[in-house]
Amino acid sequence: MIAVPVRFVAFDIGETLVDETRVWGDWADWMGIPRLTFFGALGAVIADRRHHLDVFQLLRPGFDIRAAAKARGASDRWSWLEGEDLYPDALPCLGELRSRGYRLALAGNQIRGALAALRRLGIEADVMASSEAWGVAKPAPEFFAQLVEACGVPAAEIAYVGDRIDNDVLPAKAAGMVAVFLRRGPWGMVQANWPEAATADLRIENLGELPEALSRLSRAGGGAP
Repeated sequence: MIAVPVRFVAFDIGETLVDETRVWGDWADWMGIPRLTFFGALGAVIADRRHHLDVFQLLRPGFDIRAAAKARGASDRWSWLEGEDLYPDALPCLGELRSRGYRLALAGNQIRGALAALRRLGIEADVMASSEAWGVAKPAPEFFAQLVEACGVPAAEIAYVGDRIDNDVLPAKAAGMVAVFLRRGPWGMVQANWPEAATADLRIENLGELPEALSRLSRAGGGAP
């Protein structure tokens, strides 16, 4: 049971608000690897609990991801983010949460430019931060400590929503937040079967379920946002 009501809802970005299919597909095309092969390899890397960038070494041993990103300008991929790259339930969910009185935060492992791109698409939040700006990335405890400080409320009053058990649910839970697991995207689908997935306070299939799920949680805890 949650002892206090959630007042702040914080979101991961990639595969939570933003569909990264185009990003990974473009990498496959640039490398000359069939997309089915690339996505299959990515799934294998996730299942093996390896870092996602290991997919490049799996497909092409010795591949220099930094040099390749520089060569194709991929480090600035957020500059071409379009509305179609947002999951359809992203903006409606944020708007509904606002209408219910929740405050919002965006905090993920992105470059600074990602936040400007999201604002351009109409996404606003009370707190918007990236791992590059903070100098620390998930799942480090320091990342979540920074988030708590930025929100200005106790950790127990923050719900963190993400698609990954390893980068989102477990470290958010360890930080004392309400951990919400969104089962979508390659990480969400693969990691949903991990034993650790049971530690999530809430499990949802899409963001449309989130507002009511949080309301039920608040009522169970004896409070409202």
